[in-house]
Amino acid sequence: MLQFRQLALAASTLLLCSTSVMAGRLAIVIDDFGYRPHTENQVIALPAPISVAVLPNAPHAREMATKAHDAGHEVLIHLPMAPISKQPLEVDTLRPEMSSAEIDRIVRDAVDKVPYAVGLNNHMGSAMTSSLFGMQKVMQALNSYNLYFLDSMTIGNSQSMRAATGTHVRVIKRNVFLDDTQNEADIRYQFNRAIKLARHNGYAIAIGHPHPTTVKVLQQMVYNLPPDITLVRPSSLLNEPQVDHSTPPEPEKQPPRNPFRGSRLCKAKKPLAPVTPVRFFEVLQDSISQSTLFNYFRHQWQGWSPTSTVVKVSPK
Repeated sequence: MLQFRQLALAASTLLLCSTSVMAGRLAIVIDDFGYRPHTENQVIALPAPISVAVLPNAPHAREMATKAHDAGHEVLIHLPMAPISKQPLEVDTLRPEMSSAEIDRIVRDAVDKVPYAVGLNNHMGSAMTSSLFGMQKVMQALNSYNLYFLDSMTIGNSQSMRAATGTHVRVIKRNVFLDDTQNEADIRYQFNRAIKLARHNGYAIAIGHPHPTTVKVLQQMVYNLPPDITLVRPSSLLNEPQVDHSTPPEPEKQPPRNPFRGSRLCKAKKPLAPVTPVRFFEVLQDSISQSTLFNYFRHQWQGWSPTSTVVKVSPK
C-alpha cells in the first residue's frame, strides 16, 4: 500500500512538471506609443509583462517610455522602416538605399530618445525588412547595443534572421496581429488565436496598438487567461528556436554574354542564287574600279607622259 501511494505521488508530481513545461507563454507588445498618453496610460495600468514599443520621434516618447519602465513593463524602440506601399514617411524612416553611417545615426538617436529600451521592432517596413542588404546594415548598427530585434513580420519574406547572421543580435518574430480591424469581435478572435498558438507551439507573440477597442479587449481578457497560458515579456523568448521561412534574394540577372562583338548577322529571307565565274569577276572588277587606291593610281597614270621623264643632257 505504501509503495502504491509513493508511485501515485511520483506520477502526480511528474504530471504537474509536464504541465508546467507544456504551458503556453504569451507575449503581448503594444506599438505606436508616444502619441496618445491617455490611452497609453491605460495600457501601462495592465499587467507588467505586457510590453510597449515607443516611436522615437513621437512628442511623448521619453515620457511614456519612462512611465512604462517605472511600472515594470519592457520597453522597445518602434523604429519606422520604409514600406512597399507609397505613403508619407515619418522622419528618419530607414530605407534600404541608406548608407551605413546614416542608419547608425538614426539608431543612435532612437536609443537616446527612448530610455530603458531593451529591444527594437519595426514600424511598417515591408520594403526595408525584405531587403537583405538593408537589414544587414540595421543589424550591424544594433550590434553596438544590447538590443534584440522583434520582427513585426509586415512581409512574409523578411530577411531579418538572415541579416543577423554574424552579429550578436537575436531575432524573434511576431505571430499574431491583434487589431488589423477595430472591430471588438475580430480583436477577441485574434487574441484567442494567439492563445491557441501559444498552447500549440509553446509560445506566441502578439502585437497590438493603443486603440480604445484594443485596450478594452485587453482589459477584459488578460485577467481571464486559461490556467495553462502565462503572460511573459518578449525578452524571455529570445532562446526559443526561430524558423526562418525567408527565401534568399535573387541575384541580379546579367544579360547573356555574346562572344561575337561584331555586327549581328542577318538571315536571308530567300535562298541566295549561285554565283557564276563570269559574275564573280564582274563584281570583282567593279569593286576594284571603285576603290580609292585604284582611282588614285589611275589619276597619276593619266597625268604622266613619256617626255616628262626624259632627262636632257647638254653636250660637253
